[in-house]
Amino acid sequence: MTITKQLHTPPRTIMTPGPVEADPRVLRALGTPILGQFDPAFTHIMNETMEMLRELFQTKNKWAFPVDGTSRAGIEAVLASVVEPGDKVFVPIFGRFGYLLTEIAERYGADVHNIECEWGEVFDPETVIREIKKVNPKIVAMVHGETSTGRMQPLKEIGAACRNEDILFIVDAVATIGGTDVKVDEWNIDALIAGTQKCLSVPSGMAPITYNDRIEKIIMERKKVEKGIATKADAQTVRLRPNIISNYFDLSQLQDYWSERRLNHHTEATSMLYALREGLRVILEEGLEERFARHRLHEKALVAGIKAMGLSLFGDEHSKVPTVTCVLIPSGIDGEAVRSTLLEQFGIEIASSFGPMHGKIWRIGTMGYSCRKDNVLFTLAGLEAVLIRNGATVNAGSALQAALEVYEEEVALSSL
Repeated sequence: MTITKQLHTPPRTIMTPGPVEADPRVLRALGTPILGQFDPAFTHIMNETMEMLRELFQTKNKWAFPVDGTSRAGIEAVLASVVEPGDKVFVPIFGRFGYLLTEIAERYGADVHNIECEWGEVFDPETVIREIKKVNPKIVAMVHGETSTGRMQPLKEIGAACRNEDILFIVDAVATIGGTDVKVDEWNIDALIAGTQKCLSVPSGMAPITYNDRIEKIIMERKKVEKGIATKADAQTVRLRPNIISNYFDLSQLQDYWSERRLNHHTEATSMLYALREGLRVILEEGLEERFARHRLHEKALVAGIKAMGLSLFGDEHSKVPTVTCVLIPSGIDGEAVRSTLLEQFGIEIASSFGPMHGKIWRIGTMGYSCRKDNVLFTLAGLEAVLIRNGATVNAGSALQAALEVYEEEVALSSL
């Protein structure tokens, strides 16, 4: 029998749009001893996590908790719990993940209406609002930050229009939460889904969500507790709507698990909850506004370096998301060869893209713990060196100087 060697992962500088480098404090929290899921010490940790999520989401919602699973699990849990067969759902698409919202809604029987814009752009909110009035859906589902194109959709006006029309507004903020401003209550967002593996700097495996009483009303009218754990009162409940199809993604049971009732729906991912709790502590200690400013600073330095090198950015710069920078691959350059060499020779990982953008752009993330000065400078240096080795014409030495100029200007401004 071969004895497998002890796990040893190579050192990496992860500059993708997710996953990103986990904060060292989060990694230490993962090693905390296991508690039973209904131990009062553990339920106290659950309550602390909910309270910190409310601060992160900028909401007073009662319900703010993680769904165990990747970000997609959170999206599916929300849609599975509110979409009923035949419901009209409107999904404006400006990249890959609008298609994902459409796919999930359709699988739960929704009648989905789409509009699309060019990848690299976002919608004028008035365009979306006009379509909302035309379609009159039960739900509008939108992506906030689209990592496939590096764009960020303005949401405030759309949220207000949805509330005025009594339409539910569901938002995928996986790529933006913790890296740029997301105001759940002020923007009239009824349900919002986040992820741990991007700007929260926690490993993939949880999808923090929040939703308000408008969503809860639908969930409670569809509530069905599984027989093995149902009380007599549960069994006698008269449902006003068809029950939620999924058991695992049933928010009516999940919220009972996260409430004082502590319904034994599943066994919580204990170590991941420790990690999420610590990741939230890191964010709130830094301060939301300070954290958002840090992401803008390192984005600015990265963009300045990319442009000074002689490369071009992809997409409308006015709608750029602060956490992802999309770079056009120079003509005649094999984008995958550059990525491979960057990883093999420097230990730096950047991402390619999807669909019509695959092979045309690189995506560089500046998210969470990965969003640091040393990472930005190292990535610019490594990318320049690899491009030169691959025969690209670049302005050698200019990228680092441009980025350093941004950092020095920031120091000068902060000292005023």
